[in-house]
Amino acid sequence: MYHPPNPNTHPDWLAPHSLPWYTQLGETTGGYVYPWRSTITEPNGESLFMEEISRMVPNQSVLDIGCGHGAFTLHWSRSAKEIVGLDVTENFVQKARTQTPENVSFVVTNTKYTLPFHDDTFDCAYNRKGPTSAYPDIARVVKRGGSFIGLHPGDQLSAELFEWFPHLFGSRPADTPILQNLQERLRQAAFQRVDIQTVIATEYFQTPLDVIRMRCFGQSPTILTSAIEQHLESVMPIFDHHATSDGLPTTHMYYLVRAIV
Repeated sequence: MYHPPNPNTHPDWLAPHSLPWYTQLGETTGGYVYPWRSTITEPNGESLFMEEISRMVPNQSVLDIGCGHGAFTLHWSRSAKEIVGLDVTENFVQKARTQTPENVSFVVTNTKYTLPFHDDTFDCAYNRKGPTSAYPDIARVVKRGGSFIGLHPGDQLSAELFEWFPHLFGSRPADTPILQNLQERLRQAAFQRVDIQTVIATEYFQTPLDVIRMRCFGQSPTILTSAIEQHLESVMPIFDHHATSDGLPTTHMYYLVRAIV
């Protein structure tokens, strides 16, 4: 029986969340925006993260780690005293700088190196699905006693897609590499206090095409077109078999980090 090839075998495939992948995403879309349609039950990691940030940032000097094209940074600039967004992708930051209020600035930097700020620059910081490589230096740039909130994809995020569509998604790691990496980064950060909460909700993908869009997020249009041509016919009946009236139900798992510097 013929099975179409995994999209990651395409010669133009880029490792998701690698520097070339972010560069390509910035060049093709100008922002970090999901291209698929879905709904997520409440409460979920995103909604809880928003609640935490809303309590943390008012009248504070804030650092946004992994700000992307700046939409989230600009949203919180309305309540923060000042806010700095940093990202490694030049195209994202260029777009962010086109609409910058006086209390907002953006910095291009690679968090694998020392953060480009003086000691005790910020009152608090947050990381919304950004690089964990920034964690070891946060305690230096955020004032002692300041708060930090982080949100990161969980190891079981969309796990059902790997089970139902193995030829599209491939195999999923059996252990918990994301959590293990996160725990190690947090140990290096030397926070006074830290807690990791696992938040699980349900994400409903609306159509079979949205499943393929999710798989090819950040890849070239050529790869997406090829994946649709090769996989849509086989995805449709599996989608219909497992879908409910709300869509295709999958695990929406995130790790919510709360810490005191």
